Amino acid sequence: MLDLGRLRALHAVATYGTVGEAAEVLGYTPSAVSQQIAKLERETRTTLLERRGRGVALTDAALLLADTAGQVLKLVEEAEVALEEQRGAAIGRLCIGSFATAARGLLPDVLAGLIEQHPALDVRLTEIDPPEAIEAVARGELDMAIVHDWQNTPLPLPESLSRVAVYDDVAEVLIPVSNPLSRKEFLEPADLAGQRWMSQPEGSICFDWLVRTFRPAGVEPELAYRISEYRTQIALLDKGIGVALIPKLGRGEVPATVKAVPMRPAPTRTLYAVWRTQASRRPAITAALDVIEQVAATVRPAE
Repeated sequence: MLDLGRLRALHAVATYGTVGEAAEVLGYTPSAVSQQIAKLERETRTTLLERRGRGVALTDAALLLADTAGQVLKLVEEAEVALEEQRGAAIGRLCIGSFATAARGLLPDVLAGLIEQHPALDVRLTEIDPPEAIEAVARGELDMAIVHDWQNTPLPLPESLSRVAVYDDVAEVLIPVSNPLSRKEFLEPADLAGQRWMSQPEGSICFDWLVRTFRPAGVEPELAYRISEYRTQIALLDKGIGVALIPKLGRGEVPATVKAVPMRPAPTRTLYAVWRTQASRRPAITAALDVIEQVAATVRPAE
């Protein structure tokens, strides 16, 4: 009978492309992963890895076996879900991923609620951006993730995942009080032409959202400052530098030197909880969804 741990190692190499990447995901050393595959080669009497330059490549037989291993691992997860469901209690390990803002503004109360209500559940949290979180949940590295998409920048979801909306988060323009625009009751995209913007780095979902918010109005934002963390953006605004479009959730207090001005139409993002559909019956998943919805209903966005 084929060893499940060795099949998992082969499947990880096939999924992530290198022994090193597979080892990082599995929490092993590259040497340990190589040893697992070497044992699988002896077990199957088949060559699975071939040297290619400085790296390795999977043989055709390895690719076939890795595909079957994926199906086996899926069945194992279904069996684990069935057993946990039969016990009727949220137990075991639950790995949750979340982007930074929700990790700060939503997840502390979620984790506290899960620990209090389900003491047998081992809850883990990883900060991760939405596109990478979606991939991690689909691959089984995370059990659940909190992600978001904007009205004009939807986040694709694989067919293997389910999602539920948990919170709507509105963004406002944060602008130094020294800027005359800070005295307006609200701002429209055309009002902000010529301003020097802060944004997250190019390629991020928030970068795309900012650009798409202004282009329909014929405004190309001048992206002068590429800053990933909103608190750092606010620190620059405090010194009279730039303008930024920042969501309310997890924003924290805004210094007196900075004014939050609403936009029309109001840019809104929706937060979702996502998980693998085949794990929907798992008590740990349903327990987490219940607590997330409880916490989201009580969250007061920044004023």
